Amino acid sequence: MTEQDVKRLLAKLPPLREEIAKVIVGQTQVLDEVLVALLAGGHALLEGVPGLAKTLLVRTLASATDLPFRRIQFTPDLMPTDILGTEVLEEDHGTGHRSFKFNEGPIFASLVLADEINRTPPKTQAALLEAMQEGHVTYAGQEHALPKPFFLLATQNPIEQSGTYPLPEAQLDRFLLYIRIGYPTEQEELAVLSGTTGINKAQVQPVLGGDDIRQLQQLVRQVSLSPELLSFVNRLVRATRPATSEVKFIQDYGRWGAGPRAGQALILCAKARALLQGRFAATLDDIKALAPAVLRHRVLLNFNAEAENLTPDNAVQELLKAVAV
Repeated sequence: MTEQDVKRLLAKLPPLREEIAKVIVGQTQVLDEVLVALLAGGHALLEGVPGLAKTLLVRTLASATDLPFRRIQFTPDLMPTDILGTEVLEEDHGTGHRSFKFNEGPIFASLVLADEINRTPPKTQAALLEAMQEGHVTYAGQEHALPKPFFLLATQNPIEQSGTYPLPEAQLDRFLLYIRIGYPTEQEELAVLSGTTGINKAQVQPVLGGDDIRQLQQLVRQVSLSPELLSFVNRLVRATRPATSEVKFIQDYGRWGAGPRAGQALILCAKARALLQGRFAATLDDIKALAPAVLRHRVLLNFNAEAENLTPDNAVQELLKAVAV
């Protein structure tokens, strides 16, 4: 990749934000984290109460990136074949020969929205595991490659418990980032009300294509990270494990800590954030900014923490204070 190629790709990132901002008002941190997950080559889980534009954000991202997009609405009766695809028996009318043909499911798209993923049973949720981790689907002993890039964005509603199936830890770990969406500010909400109840509708133009995203994902891995910061990430992740941690909060309230995949995720995300900001070296600020989204679904707390209304985000804050830089 030449210097001109790098400049051309980086020049497309600010217009990408601008196109998405035509529709999505505010939510700057959420948008940054979604773009970080895309550039780092991972997947993201979006959590927020109804009406905060989770689905709209993903649809707008699809329009701005010009990627093949499919939405899967997860329901209690959804089956794995409804996601992955199925084989059908076809007959050649010329020869009379019959053969099985694999009909691809909606997972075969570059950008997939798994809407309300916690509304389907674990058997169907698990159908996504291989696709998310390996980039292909196995059906009847045959591997079927997914398109590249492949980016899965899942949404879930945190306030309803009836009729939901919490994602198991093994599947949560497949998500690079666990992104929480909060309520907008007063001014942002006023802008939303004004912009969405009139006759004018924003038109989003595609900025990035699939080839551009693949090149950016390769470029992310070339962003530098100092040995000192690499050591910090390693110590931060190891400090999440109650059996070996020296952090008192984890000793008192930790149940399970993060594995090596968390360190890989934090490093790649820090590099992607640096690239988004036009830098070719990740900093400590990049790591601290993304630590909550990387670790909140990989650090499990015990019942004592639950009784005191402590959350994994509290654990991450204590870890960032306690682990020496």
